[in-house]
Amino acid sequence: MTFRGPDDFARPCVSSITSSGHRIALLTADGVRVEAAYEPCTGSRTPPPDTPAVVLAHGFTGALDRPGLRRAARVFAQRAAVITFSFRGHGGSGGHSSVGDREVLDLAAAVRWARSLGHERVATVGFSMGGSVVLRHAALHGPGRRVEYGEHAGRTDAHADTVVAVSAPSRWYYRGTAPMRRLHWAISRPAGRLIARYGLGTRVQAEDWDPVPLSPVEAVPMIAPRPLLIVHGDRDAYFPLDHPYALAGAGDPQFTELWIERGFGHAENAARGELLERIARWVCAHA
Repeated sequence: MTFRGPDDFARPCVSSITSSGHRIALLTADGVRVEAAYEPCTGSRTPPPDTPAVVLAHGFTGALDRPGLRRAARVFAQRAAVITFSFRGHGGSGGHSSVGDREVLDLAAAVRWARSLGHERVATVGFSMGGSVVLRHAALHGPGRRVEYGEHAGRTDAHADTVVAVSAPSRWYYRGTAPMRRLHWAISRPAGRLIARYGLGTRVQAEDWDPVPLSPVEAVPMIAPRPLLIVHGDRDAYFPLDHPYALAGAGDPQFTELWIERGFGHAENAARGELLERIARWVCAHA
């Protein structure tokens, strides 16, 4: 991986991208280095110049090289260019996970990279924690909105044009299922954070949120008129169906679509090729 200084943020041009893709380290607005990979569209030998880019955001304990995200990337690459990355505290990225708060800055850096590579249309697709991040990112980084601080203050190129949230929570601090009670133990207790670090490869910050960030359901009304797709499984063991219904209900009906998938479990690890292909078709039709 090539690590670049702050002044070299996301500078590789389209002509430098090989058929096998390209990896760099992106620098977020708060100075965290995030590993990221670019894969050109593989569905055509000569993709059209307006091919959209899809930025995939993994779930908690995921990473750029995990099988679930790589499978999703292969499916989306049949129709679009794909950027994958590891959130802070995950994989080869620096920093510590804030479990959905400052991860918005990681996603913004990846979207900004996609635009620097020449893609005028950019979609974000997030899974679980990544789903909450794409919703909050879309609300906080609208078209034309300027970054207010950090290395990228004043820039307006971090917005997504189309948003998809898969298996996303609607609200914070949810403990209504056994998997979520275990997750809260892992992120709130020193012993749990040690297990997350050495057993799951995820470094979690010890500090509580201060202030509590905008919740996903509060973010949704701020996304329109950009297209938003909410996807959720009826066998999701983490978040029951009141979560996707709350998210979809908060959106503008003209621009918000909800899919409840029979037999689907949770996030990228459970998403089969057929579902990913349908999402990719939806993205390309709405990007």
